[in-house]
Amino acid sequence: MKVLLIGSGGREHALAWKLAKSPLMTEFYAAPGNPGIAEHARLVSLNVEDHEAVAAFCVQKAIDFVVVGPEAPLVAGLADRLRADGLKVFGPSAAAAQLEGSKGFTKDICARYNIPTGAYQRFNNAPKAKAYIREQGAPIVVKADGLAAGKGVTVAMSVGEALGAVDDCFEGAFGAAGAEVVIEAYLDGEEASFFCLCDGKNALPLATAQDHKRVGEGDTGVNTGGMGAYSPAPVMTPEMIERTMKEIIEPTICGMAESGYPFCGVFFAGLMITAKGPELIEYNVRFGDPECQVLMMRLKSDLLPLLLAAAEGTLDKATAEWSDDPALTVVMASKGYPGPYEKNTPILSLPEAGEGAKVFHAGTSLKDGELVATGGRVLNVTATGRTVGEAQSRAYALLDKVEWENGFCRRDIGWRAIEREKA
Repeated sequence: MKVLLIGSGGREHALAWKLAKSPLMTEFYAAPGNPGIAEHARLVSLNVEDHEAVAAFCVQKAIDFVVVGPEAPLVAGLADRLRADGLKVFGPSAAAAQLEGSKGFTKDICARYNIPTGAYQRFNNAPKAKAYIREQGAPIVVKADGLAAGKGVTVAMSVGEALGAVDDCFEGAFGAAGAEVVIEAYLDGEEASFFCLCDGKNALPLATAQDHKRVGEGDTGVNTGGMGAYSPAPVMTPEMIERTMKEIIEPTICGMAESGYPFCGVFFAGLMITAKGPELIEYNVRFGDPECQVLMMRLKSDLLPLLLAAAEGTLDKATAEWSDDPALTVVMASKGYPGPYEKNTPILSLPEAGEGAKVFHAGTSLKDGELVATGGRVLNVTATGRTVGEAQSRAYALLDKVEWENGFCRRDIGWRAIEREKA
């Protein structure tokens, strides 16, 4: 099977690493890819925003299957363009990708189909949004409606912080993504991520994870795209997974199909486990980053036929097998992230990773033959262990061998699970 993977981040490196192991794979391309992905696939310098160029490449190389990694091409309709040529694609249509492309769209779906989530209002101007915040009080959550690379959400603990977040949105801090804001009730509990493949009708639950969004240790500081993750998330008990499927995932599948937007791809449900049970914070329509890295480390099954089953509508015949061993990943980011940071800083050396460990490239490139950091989140140092504590020790031991002067990380990834293990 000839496969094209779209994307260039840590999530795509993890997908490439796993897909390349499949005996079904005959030719493997990635666009635009990164130096880590180049270990597994042939890199193609395609502009993925140019849908016609991607479609032409697929015809030229007789591609059988396209896996779209990031959210932006999905929201922009790349999957639709490729399906128009009869290609099999893993990833939702532009209409279905609104689940991530518009926070307001998702909240409206939740309201229509009684999916548990925080109460909300949508606003397209600052004065009305601010009046609502003053009326509701804090804590309260302010979200840019559109795609903001994981940075458009403010969990405001004071009214002043919430008002500032509204100004950020309407004054252009998140570009077009902030033209509308969603303001919603603060949910108190423990966050978790749940992943599930869907083919429009059938669902295949995958695994759970817990991400660390904030930049500082102890989950302090501003939100980022994610500073580390581990899987499974202990808070997601079998009962909680069952409730999530029945109360959140299944009504979404039915609701999207009934609304004329059948969903094919991966549901990444960001959940808050409250005293009432699982409540939806948000949907993403692609694998999480860095959650994908820990999921791929734990997945024992061949990934390629699972993604193909989602694209072909045969998920009811598919099963996924997982390792019981936890996996944990630590993000190494450029100093200054999520604010301004220096680009093209040299990464002098990456360690050899043994069994059950891997350094995934997230924001790297080659410049004059040398590896350099080009992104905010640059490396994902990942390891497995018999416990989360052991996986954490192995990941940090590997990370400490990375020679990159401009990198920093959190030193407490997995702390919630490790506290549980000690109890």
